[in-house]
Amino acid sequence: MSFVTDSPLHWIFGRRSIRVFRPGPVSEAQVRTLLAAAMAAPSAVAKDPWRFVVVRDRATLTGLAEVLSNGEMLLAAGLGIVVCGDLEAAHDRQLSYLLQDCAAAIENLLLAAHMLGLGACWLGIHPREHRLRRVRELLALPGSVIPVACVAVGHPGETKEARTRFNPAYVHHERW
Repeated sequence: MSFVTDSPLHWIFGRRSIRVFRPGPVSEAQVRTLLAAAMAAPSAVAKDPWRFVVVRDRATLTGLAEVLSNGEMLLAAGLGIVVCGDLEAAHDRQLSYLLQDCAAAIENLLLAAHMLGLGACWLGIHPREHRLRRVRELLALPGSVIPVACVAVGHPGETKEARTRFNPAYVHHERW
């Protein structure tokens, strides 16, 4: 496993979902850096349909935690970032492009959080109708804006070892 810890890609291998947070604020500068990293992601035809709602309000974080199964870490997180996509801005107004673009932004956000010494956990919203409806209500999202995921962010209260889930059985060469 030394290739995981000794690799120049250690930031990727070391990024893990953090579900336990210590108290402490996430600074505005850190949030801006996270969002800048998210918006550095690739996007189909550079349409950048991603939109972000930064949530620090405890009542709103509690509401999100209630809607998102396994989202209880939002109760202790410094904040949540709800990653949305504007269907009107997506390439050809296609949901699939919107989802791909937002997923790339989310991964950049997660990696940036790890590099900043923060912890983060991706909580899916799309495609579950109940989650979509409730998050839209909680955040007063416009009709064309689709909540894709919520990322809990804070100071990590747990440590996890670097790892990869590489499996050669999942790899095919030239043809299936």
